[in-house]
Amino acid sequence: MVSFFRRRKDKDAAAGATGEPRKSGLDIDALAAAFPKPAGTMESGDHARPDADTTTATDEANAAPALPPPSDARPESVELVAPARAATPVPALPDAPAPAQVQEKPAAAPGKPGWRERLRGSGIARGLGGLFSRNPKLDDDLLDEIETALITADVGVTATTQLVEHLRKRMKAREFADARALLVALRAELVALLEPVARPLVIDEGARPFVILTVGVNGVGKTTTIGKLARRYKDEGRSLMLAAGDTFRAAAVAQLQAWGERNGVPVVAQGQNADAASVAFDALQAAKARGVGVLIADTAGRLHTQQGLMAELGKIKRVLGKLDPAAPHEVLMVIDGTTGQNALSQLRQFHAAAGVTGLVVTKLDGSAKGGVVFALAREFGIPIRYAGIGERPEDLRVFDAEAFVDALLPGELGNA
Repeated sequence: MVSFFRRRKDKDAAAGATGEPRKSGLDIDALAAAFPKPAGTMESGDHARPDADTTTATDEANAAPALPPPSDARPESVELVAPARAATPVPALPDAPAPAQVQEKPAAAPGKPGWRERLRGSGIARGLGGLFSRNPKLDDDLLDEIETALITADVGVTATTQLVEHLRKRMKAREFADARALLVALRAELVALLEPVARPLVIDEGARPFVILTVGVNGVGKTTTIGKLARRYKDEGRSLMLAAGDTFRAAAVAQLQAWGERNGVPVVAQGQNADAASVAFDALQAAKARGVGVLIADTAGRLHTQQGLMAELGKIKRVLGKLDPAAPHEVLMVIDGTTGQNALSQLRQFHAAAGVTGLVVTKLDGSAKGGVVFALAREFGIPIRYAGIGERPEDLRVFDAEAFVDALLPGELGNA
């Protein structure tokens, strides 16, 4: 066995002497050339590294198959990639628009066309529109389908039952000649349900400032609604100020400040986690000192089931009352139109805590069913001041009962 290794070593030494390339599973010199060490550095094993011609035959026999150098022998600055390979450029997608090129959705057209354009996809419009577009026969089955469509669209069981039963009595009394006459009667009933609450907000010019306190649950769009109201009042030539009272949500203060900067309206703020009542108090003091006409105060979104946070709204009202017994002059609750029947319980709790005097129903242009507006009107009778039918400031519209019903149930449906 010893003579075998001696003979093999002699052959390897002879091959090296004649200049023939030495066969090995791993060429250390080639690796060293491919991955050079930085100047002034030394691998951890350099001082103990044997030379090529002093390697024993036993080391070479044990080196098969060849393995790369141990990790502690690599320079730290070397990445395990081929050094000569160039990075392949990734081709740009031609159809991917840059963020700066994104176009905002245009404002809805003024008047009834704008309402129709934005609300025609709502649940109540799809449900009732399908019935009358087919021009069905005037009978009890048609009334049953109308009842199902209204309940599905969140009009509410009580309001729907009363409405349909009234139409059924009129049909039995032969007041309707055909389905077209029933459609006209249904439209009139819906408008009559909303007309008592379609009362726009009137700013009292004698109250300076006229204080509007906005409330609502998380995510309904309070801060955005305030920004749109600021734009509306600014266009009307009113002087106004904003109070960043949503001190709980991250970036809410910055969001309201951005709206103020965009509309040229000053914003009173104290930063995140500040006392909301203190912010409202400071804002009212500043508005009084400057003779501002309108002060809109934001508040943090809160679930109507959180009693501690709901009690905080009462504190804000009491603090404002110390400076002006009539403040706030309007407690405006923002309601998400996609909420459905849960909006009733929300309004019930907020009304008990803060005394809601007006409503803003937002997001009616999206997946909202639309019927919750009728349920709110019937149960509470609180004025609906504005309706959001789009993303732009111009899409916050003064609530119009006739335009709203016309958008959900156009009169042309019965002309088929």
